[in-house]
Amino acid sequence: MKPQLPGYDRTKLTPGIVHIGLGNFHRAHMAVYLDDLFAKGLCHDWAILGAGVREGDARMRNALVAQDCLSTVIELDPKGKSARRIGAMIGFIEVQPDNAALIAAMSRPEIRIVSLTVTEGGYFIDAATGAFDPTAPEIAADAAHPHRTAFGAIIAALKARRAAGVAPFTVMSCDNLPGNGHVTEAAVVGLARLSDPALADWIKANVAFPNGMVDRITPATGPREREMAQAFGLNDPVPVTCEPFRQWVLEDNFPAGRPALEQVGVTFTSHVHAYEAMKIRILNGGHAIIAYPGGLMDIEYVHEAMANPLISGFLDKVERDEIIPTVAPVPDTNLSDYYDLIRERFSNPEVADTERRLCLDGSNRQPKFIVPALRDNLAKGVIPQGLILESALWCRYCMGKTDGGAEIAPNDPNWDRLQQVARRAAKDPAAWLGMEEIYGEVGRNPAVIAAFGLWLKALMQDGTAATLRRYIAG
Repeated sequence: MKPQLPGYDRTKLTPGIVHIGLGNFHRAHMAVYLDDLFAKGLCHDWAILGAGVREGDARMRNALVAQDCLSTVIELDPKGKSARRIGAMIGFIEVQPDNAALIAAMSRPEIRIVSLTVTEGGYFIDAATGAFDPTAPEIAADAAHPHRTAFGAIIAALKARRAAGVAPFTVMSCDNLPGNGHVTEAAVVGLARLSDPALADWIKANVAFPNGMVDRITPATGPREREMAQAFGLNDPVPVTCEPFRQWVLEDNFPAGRPALEQVGVTFTSHVHAYEAMKIRILNGGHAIIAYPGGLMDIEYVHEAMANPLISGFLDKVERDEIIPTVAPVPDTNLSDYYDLIRERFSNPEVADTERRLCLDGSNRQPKFIVPALRDNLAKGVIPQGLILESALWCRYCMGKTDGGAEIAPNDPNWDRLQQVARRAAKDPAAWLGMEEIYGEVGRNPAVIAAFGLWLKALMQDGTAATLRRYIAG
C-alpha cells in the first residue's frame, strides 16, 4: 500500500490562512478540503500557516516541521483503508509564551483568514447564560498581560493591521459550537473591551465572524494509528485517522476574500444554524447518549457499544422520541435519513473510536449537546425521560467506578469537582442538577429533579444494563 501524495507543486503555494490549533480534526477536515482544492489547480495563494498557543502545540509543531509540515490522513473505510499526505500547510509558526511570532504572522496583509480549532471549552462561555465570561481566569490574565490566549493574539494582530491601514482578516471558527461565529466574535470583542473599548467597537464593526458547521469523526492518535501509518511506509509520529464521511457548511461572509471551497464540496448557505442544530443535537448528542452507558459497562469501542442492543436501543429511542422532534427542518435533508447515516457512521468498526473519548469533557459538552434538547422538550410540556437518564448516566460515570468496579481515570477538566458533586448526588440528586453553569433553569425544574433522582437510584441499585432495559421497555 502506498499513500497518495499531494497532486500539486507545494513550492508554488503561498499562505492566505493562519490556523490556530493543529489537532487531528483540523488536519482531517479543513486541510483536506484545501488539499483537494490545490489539486484542482485552484487557489494556490490560500495555503495554511499552522499556529498554536499551548505547550502541546509546540510538540505538534516539532513533529510536523520535521516532515515538511505534511500530515498523514488515513481514511478508515470498512471496504479498505487509504492514506493521503496532505500538503495544504506550508509552515508552522513558532509557539511562544507572548505569541509575538503569531501576532506578526497574522499582521501580514496576505493573511486574509484566521481560523481556529480550540475545542468546545476554549471559548470561555458561561454555560448558564450562553454568553462570553470575562471573569474566566485565562481571560482575566490575558487582560492583565495581553496576547497570551489565541483571542488576545488575534486582537493584537487586528490592532496592528488597523494602525498600518491593512484590511482586517476574517476570523473563522471550525469548532463544534452552536453559532460558532457569534461565539468567537463574543470572545474576541469581549476580551478587547476589557482593555481597549474603542478597539472592541472597531472589531465589532469591521471584522467578519462567519458561522459554520463541521463534521468528521477523528479518533485520537495512539500506537494503533502509528502502526497504520507504518503499514503505508510512513514513519509519522502524528498520523490522523478518520471516517470517510466529511461535511462543511459555511456562511459566505468573507470580506477579505476566501478560497473557492464550493469547488470541493463545501456548502455555502444562509441556513448554517439549521445544519449545525441538526448535527450538534443528533450526532454530538448521540455520542453523549452512547458514551456513558458504554463507559459504565466497560465497553471500550464505539462500534462495540452500537452492537450492544441495550445501548443502540437507548440511542434509537432518545433520538427518535426526544431529539429529532426538537430539530427544525434543514434544507434538502431528511432528518430520519440523516440519523440512519449517523448510526452507520457510529457502527464503523475500522474507526475504532473509543467510548472514553466520547465521555471526555462532559462539563463543556453537556450544556451544548444535551441540555438544549432537554430544555426544548420541557418548553413543549414533555418530560424527556431519556435525556434525563442520560444526565443520570453522566453523573453515575463521574462517581469514578464502572459497574464492574474498575476505576475510571479522570476524564474532564473539572473532574475533581464533578466527582464530589456526583457523590453528593447519591443522597441529594438536586446537587447534580444544581450545577447552574451546566443546567441553568432546567436543573431547577421539579419534574426533572424527580425523574433524575429515580434514574440515578436505579443506576446505583440495579446497574446500567437493567436500567436501560427498563427505559427501552417504557
